[in-house]
Amino acid sequence: MTGDDPLEEPESGEPLPDGGAAGADDVALDPWGSSSVSDYRKLFEEFGIEEFDELLDQVPNPHYLMRRGVIFGHRDYRPVAEALQNDEPAAVLSGFMPTGDPHIGHKLVFDEIIWHQQQGADAYGLIADLEANSARGMSWAEIDEHARDYLLSLLALGFDPDEGTLYRQSTNRELQDLSFELGAEANFSEFQAIYGFDGETDVSHMQSVVTQMADILYPQLEEPKPTVIPVGPDQDPHVRLARDLAERMRFFKVSEAYASFELEPDERALVAAFYERLDPADVDDDALRCVHVAEALEETPLSELDADADTLSSVLTKLNEAGMEPVRPRTRFFDRRATDEAFDALIDAIAGEKRVYESHVDAFEIDRAEAEELAREIEVENGGHGFQPPSSIYHRFMTGLTGGKMSSSVPASHISLLDDPEDGYDKVKAATTGGRETAEEQREKGGRADECPVYELYAYLLAGDDDEFAKRVYDECVGGERLCGDCKEQAAQLMREFLAEHQEKRAEVEELLEAADIELESPRRR
Repeated sequence: MTGDDPLEEPESGEPLPDGGAAGADDVALDPWGSSSVSDYRKLFEEFGIEEFDELLDQVPNPHYLMRRGVIFGHRDYRPVAEALQNDEPAAVLSGFMPTGDPHIGHKLVFDEIIWHQQQGADAYGLIADLEANSARGMSWAEIDEHARDYLLSLLALGFDPDEGTLYRQSTNRELQDLSFELGAEANFSEFQAIYGFDGETDVSHMQSVVTQMADILYPQLEEPKPTVIPVGPDQDPHVRLARDLAERMRFFKVSEAYASFELEPDERALVAAFYERLDPADVDDDALRCVHVAEALEETPLSELDADADTLSSVLTKLNEAGMEPVRPRTRFFDRRATDEAFDALIDAIAGEKRVYESHVDAFEIDRAEAEELAREIEVENGGHGFQPPSSIYHRFMTGLTGGKMSSSVPASHISLLDDPEDGYDKVKAATTGGRETAEEQREKGGRADECPVYELYAYLLAGDDDEFAKRVYDECVGGERLCGDCKEQAAQLMREFLAEHQEKRAEVEELLEAADIELESPRRR
């Protein structure tokens, strides 16, 4: 969930005016490794990440990273977009593990936090110092030095500390209390499955994962609201676990049902289809009953059912056991971990016809959306959190200036936000490009902007909010009008100007950082 992980190569494939570049590795989502994504489409297919451009028109004043496809995917971002559109509460949070200098890859995440803050979201930036200490072995003195640099760059780029929240994991007691709560809902076997932890994994490393889950849900401690976590796709395992834990923490699970017993989703779909198909008059009864649905299912060839044999067998067992119980749609409130007081309050709050069972309540005059809202309201009123599942947006990895992966351990492959402007100029001038072997071939065939680290600098950073400029650079490159020498010279000058301006702003916000409500020196230092 932190924003300091290695920034690497985007996918190969068709030319992309967003700066997507070629890569060579398969999908490997490791939050602490050096995972690459050679084909972002696999993320859609294998992990359920949705394409961001499908909801771009629902986002108010979309950031240029969204418009250019640098932010390429999301997980359930629609509630956040709707909240921003309607001026309703929303939040954004991302964290930074201070293991080195902030670099141009981190700027993507800084920009995403700041943009959401400017659109009206509550903004949170955190220093993941517990993770840096436990997972990377950083000393507290090293952590403090790097944390200061991250925070200065975040403020210099436009984060408003008066309107936002900055904190470090190690000194936030509310966060640690929430982490303890979440830890009761997680177990080692799922950490083993998600992260590959084994008997050699430090307990502190496992604790840092639960702390990150608490980070992700922290913006909702005061009130539940849509919350987005901007990250690279390698951090998706954290997001998925946080979404699961948010659900497990809920007092009630709201679902659709057709009888007093529970059905699995595939079973429910089967019963729903036959409920719509059958008429009580056809079975000489005043109501459609479980045995009627069972008989109809038994008479229907499996090949005509949208279900496998196991699902059919299971649903038939449940229907036959229920016998003459009527089949009737209802909204179900299942008691997941509610207090007795909350369960009683829910019963009282449900208007209209309802049936109360030992562990659930069935309501017949309330729809699913109203039920979700009511369940959350009762939970919060009775001491629960009412968490909404956190959303996420995913940006493409950047290619290293020397080709291949951008790595903090290879200075020439990346540009630090603390680099001397002249060093930044020199790194860009020395960068690998997507150009042809000769100027003549470049003019004839055009350059390969989609495979060029220098073009990525334009698309991700140097063109700023000017889409026309970014597109012009791309078109001139692939059209053969732009040669690599001139292109790199222009990019190098722009990088020098950016670094000089950024470092001047860092100096200007020193006082802001000193006044901000965040500990700059860890009390754990010895």
